[in-house]
Amino acid sequence: MRRTVITGIGPISCIGIGLENFWRGLRAEKSGISRITSLDPEPFGVFCAGQIRDFQPAEYFTVKRLKRLDRYAQFAVASAQLALKDAGLPFSPDQPQPRTGVSYGTALGGISNAEDQHSAFLRGGARAVNPALALMVFGGSAHSNIAIEFGFRGVGTTNSNSCASGPVAIGEAMRYIRDGVADVMIAGAAEAPLRPLTFGAFSMIKSMSTYDGPEPGRACRSFSADRAGFVMGEGAASLVLEEFEHAKRRGAKIYAEVLGYALNNDAHHMTNPLPTGESAVACMREALAMARLDVAQIDYVNAHASSTKANDATEVRAIKTVFGAHAYKIPVTGTKGYHAHALGATGCFEAAACCLAIERGFIPPTLHLDQPDPECDLEHLPNVGREAFPRYILSNSFGFGGINSCIVLGKV
Repeated sequence: MRRTVITGIGPISCIGIGLENFWRGLRAEKSGISRITSLDPEPFGVFCAGQIRDFQPAEYFTVKRLKRLDRYAQFAVASAQLALKDAGLPFSPDQPQPRTGVSYGTALGGISNAEDQHSAFLRGGARAVNPALALMVFGGSAHSNIAIEFGFRGVGTTNSNSCASGPVAIGEAMRYIRDGVADVMIAGAAEAPLRPLTFGAFSMIKSMSTYDGPEPGRACRSFSADRAGFVMGEGAASLVLEEFEHAKRRGAKIYAEVLGYALNNDAHHMTNPLPTGESAVACMREALAMARLDVAQIDYVNAHASSTKANDATEVRAIKTVFGAHAYKIPVTGTKGYHAHALGATGCFEAAACCLAIERGFIPPTLHLDQPDPECDLEHLPNVGREAFPRYILSNSFGFGGINSCIVLGKV
């Protein structure tokens, strides 16, 4: 069976843009969450977000190109460029590559741009709307623009599986390589949801934290007894996935191998997890089975840990069911306190953190965990990470709609 390895990482997040800045952000053990400034939060009663303030599109695109790329697609294409440079792979639209493809994910795609353009339409009619609007708002604009930018003529697809979109993109890319459809895949996810209507919609279903204190990062308190909702973020993370022999022949640096992947649904509720957690249990077990690993071989679980009341406790119960006594012997941490919950992109931030844990020997902590929930009683590493080189990692992503996705990464 063809093996799939990760050879490039390109994060654009509120804790850092580019691999090394993202790494420094993880090691600093400080949150990138801040008080939101891209909109007026007062009408919504939700004040904090993982907002990216230092992204400069002009560093990546010409003025002409920018006119056809909304913020969501900008994040996606720039992130892919960072990952390709990290992998040391050549790319050019003038030299098309039929064996390189793109597997991307997003929860909302270009909806925020559509929101802004609708406002322009109400003010000035159709002439006030960007003529490229129809080409900018659909979710597939991310993988399409990545393919156009770099000349990738292989398989191209974007999934929209809410907060599980990132691992789905990675898992499906692994399948394309395993099945011989591609030798290289750009797998990632992007999100740009920080606009009034979109932000307000999540506020209305009362899923977001209303924290308004002096430390915005504390709005996200995964596994904490006083957790009160997720914190929305933005950004993208792209990974270069390669067939193992292809990577080895060119002497590529390998961060990790994609060993297992699973996807299922709770078939229960659009926002609340199945209380028994049985679908999450099945998803973890299926990913481990594909990886051909026993639970005792897993050294770290990167949890979904959204900082919502129902999700965190249900996930912990599911992990205990899958791992038994071994659940108490390994770190189970959530990193959303660093980079917030960038919806579809979050799972790729977490995959990047897992790759770095394997390659550089640091398991990131669960930030702002000062009052542990008695129901969340695993080794959640409150506030301080652990120096360790995990060999095998399970990463969970459980999204709205009851969508569950898990990936297993391992050291080569």
